[in-house]
Amino acid sequence: MVKAVVFDLDNTLVNFTKFKSVSVEAAIQAMIDAGLDMTPEQARQRIFQIYDTRGIEYQEVFDDFLRDVLGYVDYRILANGIIAYRRAREGVLVSYPHVNMALLKLARMGLRLAVVSDAPRLQAWMRLVQLGVDGFFDAVVTFDDTGRRKPAPEPFQKALELLGITAAECVMVGDWAERDIVGAREIGMHTVFARYGDAFGTKHSGADFEIDDVLELIPVIERLNRA
Repeated sequence: MVKAVVFDLDNTLVNFTKFKSVSVEAAIQAMIDAGLDMTPEQARQRIFQIYDTRGIEYQEVFDDFLRDVLGYVDYRILANGIIAYRRAREGVLVSYPHVNMALLKLARMGLRLAVVSDAPRLQAWMRLVQLGVDGFFDAVVTFDDTGRRKPAPEPFQKALELLGITAAECVMVGDWAERDIVGAREIGMHTVFARYGDAFGTKHSGADFEIDDVLELIPVIERLNRA
C-alpha cells in the first residue's frame, strides 16, 4: 500500500535548467552593459566552468568570475549582474504544468508528500516557497540534512524516517535516472521517472514507471494500490 510520494525538486517540480540558463544570461548582459569587456559566449563559458567546479548552487559565482577575468571584483558590475539575475529568476522560476493540481490530488488521496533534493536547505525552501507549494510537504530533505547526495541511501532514508513509513510504502519521482531512480530503487522504493524533466536524453531509466506529465502519477499510485 502506497502511503507517501517523495519528489525530487529541480527538473521534477521546477524547470531548474531553464531558470538557471535564463537568469545567468540576464546577469551576463547586465554586466556587459555595466562595462564588462567580454562577449556573452566568453562570459557564459567561464561562469559555467565555475559552476562545474564549485556546484550549480554556488552563491559567489559572479564574484569568482570577476576576479578571474578582471583580477578584482568591480562591485558596480557585480551589483548589476546580481540584480539582473534576481529579476530574471522571479520571472522564470515556475513549476511544471499541473504540479499544483497533482499535489492537491495526491494530498486529497491521503498521501503524505516529501521532497528529497541535493540543493542546499535555504535554496530548496526558497524555490518551494516561490512556487507556492511549500505547504503541501510533510518533509523536505536537502543536502544540508544528511551531507550526502543522491544516489546515496541517506537522503532517502531520512525522508522515510520523517514520514514514518517503510520504503515499500513510498514512491520516488525524479528526473535523473542515475541519482533519483537508482538511489530509491536500491533501498526498495517504487520509482517513477519524470521524463518531462529529463535533461540527458535518457533511453532506459530503470524506473518502475515513466511519466510525461506529473498528473500521470495519479493513475500510477491508484494502480499500485490495487495490486
